[in-house]
Amino acid sequence: MPEEESILLRGLEAFAELGYDRASARELARRLGVSHNFINDRYGSKAAFWRAVVDSAMGAQLARLPEVDPSVDDAERLRRIISAFYRTAADTPLMARLFVEELSQDTERLDYLYENYIEPTLQTLVPSIERLVASARMAPLPMHVLFFAIIGPISGMVEVPLARRLGRPDATSPHQLDATADMLAGLVVNGLLATSG
Repeated sequence: MPEEESILLRGLEAFAELGYDRASARELARRLGVSHNFINDRYGSKAAFWRAVVDSAMGAQLARLPEVDPSVDDAERLRRIISAFYRTAADTPLMARLFVEELSQDTERLDYLYENYIEPTLQTLVPSIERLVASARMAPLPMHVLFFAIIGPISGMVEVPLARRLGRPDATSPHQLDATADMLAGLVVNGLLATSG
């Protein structure tokens, strides 16, 4: 019997590769190396297994986000949070693939992602954004515009085959990934601040 961490990682691989609908219980069991009724016996349903997979991956990802110094300027705080978010996305590219699949469908899974991960993560940015808007350093933007302005550059961290074709080195060190995350976050924040003009 594979260990829980291995089961959840293989589940993430399957959902990221196949999508939820194409990841049948039989296919999941085959990839996990378990009996066909394992998922129902252990998790109750495929949907509950999907939630366990997401909670495991997202919990680990969010735990790696560093605390940001509340004494720094709001623009710098925003840049640091976004940069850390990009860096953790690069550490879990399978989660980004799963998100791409799920964000385009109006399902209970999207509700789960939104309520448990997207909205709480956005709320960490809101106080800094509100202060930047109040001080006229940033124009007010609808949340959907703000979200996609921030989330889009993740592709620069996780779409490795395309990034290599665009000149990213084959062997990318953690230092280079940090620098890329910082550059992308700087571009986003500078763009948001430029909207005040």
